[in-house]
Amino acid sequence: MTLAAVVLAGGGGRRLGGVHKPGLLVGGRTLLDRALHAVPGADPLVVVGPRTPTGMPVTWAREDPPGGGPVAGLAAGLALVGAAEFVAVLAADLAGIRPNTVARLRAALSPQVDGAVLVDEQGHPQWLIGCWRTGSLRAALPADPAGRPLRSVLGGLALARVAAEPGESSDVDTIEDLERHRDAP
Repeated sequence: MTLAAVVLAGGGGRRLGGVHKPGLLVGGRTLLDRALHAVPGADPLVVVGPRTPTGMPVTWAREDPPGGGPVAGLAAGLALVGAAEFVAVLAADLAGIRPNTVARLRAALSPQVDGAVLVDEQGHPQWLIGCWRTGSLRAALPADPAGRPLRSVLGGLALARVAAEPGESSDVDTIEDLERHRDAP
């Protein structure tokens, strides 16, 4: 089962005063590196957004237009994953993401579903923490992806829902989130 990864890193960080969130340090690593380390063995690793220092071998892409939102970012990333059968799609601001997260999502993929998404403690699907059949994602993309909500594009696909472990779906949107996760393992 070949797995690629698309990490969406193009958000504006508005609630953090415009800070580029993927470069923030949590537990001694950037948020981008935390996301990249959650997909060991994925090939290729595609990061969609402004270049951010990382020690990982990644392929960089930009959504069209820059700042066009997560569906535009997903479209740009999918264009670079080649023939990979499956793709992990992650946000680059996830403080709680772990390799075990992606492994559980991969294990939930069955022939009956298009993808598997993490469901947070409140029962909400986390559209930017999932593993998908690459063909299903490509077929679901609208002709003009800019500005489209991710849930409207992915919500109609057949899903496996995987319950999040405590803290696993945590992201960094505010300075309070960053302080709460600063010393995460």
